[in-house]
Amino acid sequence: MSGLIALLDDVAAISKVAAASIDDVAGQAVKASAKAAGAVIDDAAVTPKYVNGFDASRELPIVMRIARGSIFNKVVILLPIALLLSAFAPWLISPLLMIGGAYLCFEGAEKVWHALNPGDGHDSEAHIQGEGGGVSLEESRVAGAVKTDFILSAEIMTIALSAIPVADPLWMKALILLVVAVLITAAVYGFVALVVKADDFGLGLARRGGGMAALGRGIVRFMPGFMKVLTIVGTAAMVWVGGNIVIHGMHELGMHQPYQWIKDTAAAAALAVPQVAGLVNWAVTAFFDGIFGIILGFILIPIATKVINPLIGALRGLFGKTEKAGH
Repeated sequence: MSGLIALLDDVAAISKVAAASIDDVAGQAVKASAKAAGAVIDDAAVTPKYVNGFDASRELPIVMRIARGSIFNKVVILLPIALLLSAFAPWLISPLLMIGGAYLCFEGAEKVWHALNPGDGHDSEAHIQGEGGGVSLEESRVAGAVKTDFILSAEIMTIALSAIPVADPLWMKALILLVVAVLITAAVYGFVALVVKADDFGLGLARRGGGMAALGRGIVRFMPGFMKVLTIVGTAAMVWVGGNIVIHGMHELGMHQPYQWIKDTAAAAALAVPQVAGLVNWAVTAFFDGIFGIILGFILIPIATKVINPLIGALRGLFGKTEKAGH
């Protein structure tokens, strides 16, 4: 009997540890997901464009296909890479984060540039429009969306990894990253599904007539403006988060400006308004991170368009010729 009681005590103790671990995983997953807000918002802002021009019956299936591709990107490809980095090259995490942050700054600045210069021929989202129609167009749209998602997912998973304590065991890091991957993908593409079907829902209410018709018409009128606001918020989040990542990375590598200046300025502003000190500190920090991010992004635009893109094109052409020669 005493042996059974001891066994039950051991089971209870193990259950408590397991419950605490689950709570810890959930809490850290939420924190890590929140840190990746910039990339998440941009993902949600960009994805609805991929279903433009399709029949309403194909919108949700396309979103589901992109969501499956996103889960594959995060869980099958990026999660193992993140764990390998954590185990064998943790020193690479900060530089990779900075590269991802710089990319966010570039993408955000490029969107601002196109908003200010709508006649510019170059557009980083031109592949969204595609050519042709029917199945071929759907395939190209889904492929383009999954490629774009891969870049954003890589940034999300790297940010999430950086938010996990180094001392955590590898299995816990894997579980946290898995929860982050599922949580963010479900949130982003659930939101996208609601956005792309909102017009149809509004039209359905309007056609039914009665007391709900006005609500339906209101939804239809509201959605175009909402999409514009979502795009603006997504762009602002990209340059803010991207700037913050690069500034923090520079600080960790020993370059303490502008990190220290922004920190001191935000602290001084918070002291001036003690009633909302936390909010003011965050707002001032985000503002200057965003200023840094947009400046960095504008610096990177000519580098990307005049140097990096031609170089990638040349390498593709070289490998293409090599493959043809091999055949």
